[in-house]
Amino acid sequence: MDFRIVGRISGIERIAAGKGIRDIRRLNRTHGRGRWRKLKGVALVRDRTTGDIYSAEIHWCEAAAIGRKEFKIKRRLESQ
Repeated sequence: MDFRIVGRISGIERIAAGKGIRDIRRLNRTHGRGRWRKLKGVALVRDRTTGDIYSAEIHWCEAAAIGRKEFKIKRRLESQ
């Protein structure tokens, strides 16, 4: 799904960190070594194909010097 985050991400929670992340080796190989954490939160997103704006739960991985990578929508919460 192709989307863009429109507003701020709220309700950020840590899901996993370090060796608790299943694909830690791939993250290190693809984006560089770092202290990786998997996070989730709620944000307003715009679907690039249809232009719809809705609130969704999103998941992503981030590391200190690398930043946020690999965003994905896990579930749609409500329409705007």
